[in-house]
Amino acid sequence: MQRSDATTPLWSSVAILRLVTFGFAVVAVFVHQDRYQRPQLAWIVLGLIAVWTAFTVSAYLMKFGRRVAVVWTDVAVTCALMYTSVWILSPQQMEDIAPLITTVWASEPPIAAAVLNGRTAGVLAGVVVAIATGFTRGALTTDVTRDAVLLMGSGFVVGLASVTARRAQERMAQAARVEAATAERERLARNIHDSVLQVLARVRKRGNELGGEAAELARLAGEQEVALRSLVAAAPPDSTDDGTTDLRSRLQVMETGTVQVSVPGTAVQLPETTVTELTSLVSEALVNVARHAGDGARAWVLLEDLGDEVVISVRDDGAGIPAGRLDQAASDGRLGVARSIRGRVADLGGTITLETAPGAGTEWEIRIPREPGGRKARHRMGGGR
Repeated sequence: MQRSDATTPLWSSVAILRLVTFGFAVVAVFVHQDRYQRPQLAWIVLGLIAVWTAFTVSAYLMKFGRRVAVVWTDVAVTCALMYTSVWILSPQQMEDIAPLITTVWASEPPIAAAVLNGRTAGVLAGVVVAIATGFTRGALTTDVTRDAVLLMGSGFVVGLASVTARRAQERMAQAARVEAATAERERLARNIHDSVLQVLARVRKRGNELGGEAAELARLAGEQEVALRSLVAAAPPDSTDDGTTDLRSRLQVMETGTVQVSVPGTAVQLPETTVTELTSLVSEALVNVARHAGDGARAWVLLEDLGDEVVISVRDDGAGIPAGRLDQAASDGRLGVARSIRGRVADLGGTITLETAPGAGTEWEIRIPREPGGRKARHRMGGGR
């Protein structure tokens, strides 16, 4: 479906302004024609103004005129018609600062340029019309200066409104896309939870009860349960227009019967790449719990937003890690934890702390600064798995 132009109301206002100012120009010619040195030329120019008014109003309302070429042609034509005042007005009228043939009709092009291209274009068009006014008057008077300020000011203000309207429309469209993506992801998560995840949870529970070879099957089912929840969490990110994503929703779907997730009540917005890395990091930690913490072990994921940094804790009540286990794994070439968890934290410029002891469970604490490169990764290890 084609999206409507957020500046359409502004273009309608431009068209109305052109019609109203044209009416003012007609009245001005009627009032001052007796003092013109060339009244017939005044009516000819007024006819040209009428033709150009009809064209620009139609062009701006019907969208085909909302182009750079048309708008800046409008600026040029307006300035050219304004300059005919040199041959229409008498010297006394010029001296008395009588209205030029275009009068306030010349104020429309800067506004049209502002609606089309924003503040800079509006101010630039205002400068061009102001310079044309000065050349027509033949002097830089107080009235010319005042008109220049008004022209540039109107271009700036309307340009700001135009940019704001477009940004607001884009944000609304982004919010609609995010809402639709979130609803679809939640629907898929419910379907998965009601079917596949429940089966995996039942297999894991029953396998642990039976023991033996069934325990191995339970372990695999548990790993797949965590992996599947991570896959749901890693759905296309519902990012905002500034490229950030709420980390909470990506962690909440990892909650299971043995994993509890706690998050703040307000959004924790981080860059998409950071959220993706942290989601994978937590997933790896939970897989590590399912593999090594022991039967019946529970895990807790806590997310905290401290303003200048984000803290994630992954804790379990399992068997803990014997001293030297990670170092032994590294020497044996098994670097899964070191590469997946420590590596991701290092890439994000954060710190990681591991607290563990045999029989006392394990707790990973990851601190990630909001500003990339805010600190170098550090590791303080109390044991290894």
